Amino acid sequence: MTHSRPQPPEAAGPDGRISRKNLLRAAVAAGAAVPLLATGTVALARDTGARQQPLIPTPYCDDGDDPTPDQMEGPYFKPNSPRRTNLVAPGSPGTRLTVSGYVFGRDCTPLPGVLLDFWQADNAGAYDMAGYAFRGHQFTDAAGAFALQTIVPGLYPGRTRHLHVKAQAPGEPVLTTQLYFPGEPRNSTDALFDPALLMNVRDGGGGRQGTFDFVLDVTGGPTDPPTDPPDGTWAPGRPYAAGDRVTYGGAAYRCLQAHTSLTGWEPPNAPALWGRA
Repeated sequence: MTHSRPQPPEAAGPDGRISRKNLLRAAVAAGAAVPLLATGTVALARDTGARQQPLIPTPYCDDGDDPTPDQMEGPYFKPNSPRRTNLVAPGSPGTRLTVSGYVFGRDCTPLPGVLLDFWQADNAGAYDMAGYAFRGHQFTDAAGAFALQTIVPGLYPGRTRHLHVKAQAPGEPVLTTQLYFPGEPRNSTDALFDPALLMNVRDGGGGRQGTFDFVLDVTGGPTDPPTDPPDGTWAPGRPYAAGDRVTYGGAAYRCLQAHTSLTGWEPPNAPALWGRA
C-alpha cells in the first residue's frame, strides 16, 4: 500500500486546489529545494499546454520602491527602448545569455505579436539611465515565440540576479514581471523572489541558455490586422517609426518606439508606444 505525501497548507489556493505556483512558493518558504520534473527542470507552460490543461498566468512582480504610485516598474525602467533582440554591444563584458520561449494565453494558445520589453543591470550590477544599454523590446513571432541575446546580469545590494520584462498583448493590460536564475544564493534572501518566475538555465553556446514561457491572462490570439492606409489618423496594420505623429479620438499622439500597429494598441491603450503630442 502506498501513501501520498501530505501537501503543505500554503500550497493550496483560495479554492483549496493545489497549483504548481503555490507549491513552489510553499517549498521555498519551507526551505526545501524547488520541485523539479524528472528531467531536473521546472515545468514550462508548453508542457502543461500539451496536456490541454488551462494555464496559470505568470505572476506580476515589481521592485517595491516605486518613485510614484503609477510607476510600477521600479526605479530603473525607461520608455522608448530600441527594438532589438540582441542587447549586447561589442566588447561588453559578461557571460553571454540566451533567453527563449513562448507567450501563451490561459487556453494554451500561443500569442503572436505580443510586445516584450526587457531591461536589466550590466555585468557590474548597474543600470544605464543615460542611454539604452541592456534595454530593448521585441514582438513574438507568428508561433508566439521570442528569443533574446544578452548577458547574465550582475548583482547589486538587496537583490538576486534577475531580468525585468513587460509583456502586453494587443488590447490587454501590461504584465510587469521579472525572471530569476536557479541556484542563486540570494534567491533565499530576496523578498521579491518568486520561484514561479524561475527560468530553466543550462550551460551551452559559449555561455548560458535560459528558457521561460509567459502566460498572459487572456484567451485566444490576436487576429491579423487590416492593411488599409490610415488616411491621416491612427490605423492598425501600419508600420510606425519613432517620431511619427497621428491623431486618434480627436487627440494628437507621437510614436515613442517603432512598431507595426495592431487593433488593441490604439494610442490611449499603449503608453509604451505612444505619447501625447
